Amino acid sequence: MQVRVIDHPLIQHKLSFIRDVNTGAKEFRELLEEIAMLMAYEITRNLTLEEIEVRTPVTTCKSKVLAGKKLAVVPILRAGLGMVSGVTKIIPAARVGHIGVYRNPENLQPVEYYCKLPSDIAEREIVVVDPMLATGGSAVAAIDMIKRSGAKNIKLMCLVAAPQGVLVVNDHHPDVEIYTASVDEGLNEHGYIVPGLGDAGDRIFGTK
Repeated sequence: MQVRVIDHPLIQHKLSFIRDVNTGAKEFRELLEEIAMLMAYEITRNLTLEEIEVRTPVTTCKSKVLAGKKLAVVPILRAGLGMVSGVTKIIPAARVGHIGVYRNPENLQPVEYYCKLPSDIAEREIVVVDPMLATGGSAVAAIDMIKRSGAKNIKLMCLVAAPQGVLVVNDHHPDVEIYTASVDEGLNEHGYIVPGLGDAGDRIFGTK
């Protein structure tokens, strides 16, 4: 499977608290931002570098800066919004798109309702962010929408994933690497990840 579990101790430590039912909305948002920032270090590990000359207070030297394609972060609304600031804090030049997809509670199928992407999205490396990869339907729909815009270099970053969702994304988009802090046991009868972390959108915005 095209999935990479980021098991850094700090991420796993914070993930334990974000799962906790007693963690309030404020702390949940802060933890989500922190984990997204830490995960962004790993997901950008293979960015291309180029050598430049830099003048220090002492002399000149050869140094390295990012080269190649620019980056874009695309959250899946609404829970994905909670991960954007963590990524853009370390990649401030990244453009941000938005994709609206919700899951029909009756058949668990994705429903697309919004898509706004940078005009040069086809030229960028894209990180799609959503705290949960459950059935995989919303992620597949979002990636479909991005690919229709001409983009090809896409990664998916989520906090927790169900094996079913990983398989669905792999089946529809085998070229998309999935980065997650945990592949959990599976899904319950309502399509929620077990043990998971509940409804990330409600916990971020305090709407339930």
